[in-house]
Amino acid sequence: MQVVTTIEEVRAARRQWAEVGFVPTMGFLHAGHLSLVQQAKAENGVSIASIFVNPTQFGPNEDFASYPRDTPRDLALLEAAGCDLVWMPSVEEIYPAGFSSYVEVEGVTAPLEGARRPGHFRGVATVVTKLFNVVQPTKAYFGQKDAQQTVVIRQFVRDLAMPVEVVIAPTIREADGLAMSSRNSYLNAEQRAAAPVLYRALTAAQTAYVAGQTDAEAIRQLMLETLAQEPLAQIDYVSIADPRSLQELTTIDQQGALVSLAVRIGKTRLIDNLVM
Repeated sequence: MQVVTTIEEVRAARRQWAEVGFVPTMGFLHAGHLSLVQQAKAENGVSIASIFVNPTQFGPNEDFASYPRDTPRDLALLEAAGCDLVWMPSVEEIYPAGFSSYVEVEGVTAPLEGARRPGHFRGVATVVTKLFNVVQPTKAYFGQKDAQQTVVIRQFVRDLAMPVEVVIAPTIREADGLAMSSRNSYLNAEQRAAAPVLYRALTAAQTAYVAGQTDAEAIRQLMLETLAQEPLAQIDYVSIADPRSLQELTTIDQQGALVSLAVRIGKTRLIDNLVM
């Protein structure tokens, strides 16, 4: 496995391969990330991963400085997963002095996470665009857990005619249903025990829908009631939205719905979702 830091090194290595699968990460890897690397390797023959904690997608009061990092562990895990090349750029490599170009995606960035984290998706869209420009992947792999992010990425890839196929893989969960996330490391034992309430709320929504409930507000209320059973859960939002536009629904039709939520457990903000 090759480890590089500069754009020039990535481009030099990339020229030797016809097809590559690419997995952008912010490090502190878990089984979800590694499953993407393995899928990228299996489907393209070569897998490239990046590790970059992107400052432009964090707000002024968010956890950029404290975001968990463990580079030696990450590199060992990537090598075991069959990764061929890891790109670990510095902030200065991605955002050199005088950097002043950003990618803005309208519409799908407005609700949900976009409404609560101003500028977040501008940072995501900008860094992913730059990573794609450098790596030139055949396919790029993302997890369904960050549902709105996947919608945003597919939107600008389509709008800007980027020659990359975006592959969205299912959320990888712990045995009790908690979606794997680097931020789960912030939870103490009591908070960790409380965190699966997000998955219980999603499961309650799915069960109601399968039983024939199509009234979106009724399903939202069911989710809120489920979350209210956990004293440590502080609800940010519960959403039943169109899976393409992310606009809130009143009735779930044959197009289905993206059911998502954000909940604080202690100081840790957790998100999760499922597509019905």
